[in-house]
Amino acid sequence: MFVDYKSITDDAKVWIYPSSRKFYKNEIETVENAIKTFVENWNKEDENFKASYQFLYNRFIVIVADDEKSPLTNTAIDASVSFILDLQETYNVQLLDKMNVCFKQGEFVQYKELKDFKKLLKNKALTGKTIIFDNLITNNHDFKNYWETPIEDSWYSRFL
Repeated sequence: MFVDYKSITDDAKVWIYPSSRKFYKNEIETVENAIKTFVENWNKEDENFKASYQFLYNRFIVIVADDEKSPLTNTAIDASVSFILDLQETYNVQLLDKMNVCFKQGEFVQYKELKDFKKLLKNKALTGKTIIFDNLITNNHDFKNYWETPIEDSWYSRFL
């Protein structure tokens, strides 16, 4: 069942899909409608299942599932991955590549390959204070508190 994100518990599972590019203005409404429709119908037969989403910076798709009362099945997880794969194909973006890094540079969100990110750090184009997005987070508590964090406070600090 689709619920408002604010009602999702801290223990809920989180999947973060960073897009390789910002979605264009003419795509945003369609993308957001597709995400909402998917989440509204995802695991719909289980009345104890609660899910929500966020679409942030016109680039990050965040799907949240509170399956405390009713564990998520592999079939439901496969359905979510299939949905993301469809979005990738429709919009010609990468959403599943976890070897890329997203960070803020001024008001913009940058998306770089890990090797390029390391070069930026080495060349002092980024500092430990640069805000990074930790897209490997898996629960709602960590998402709310640690998703956007300075590099020096994240696991990426090992590259400093």
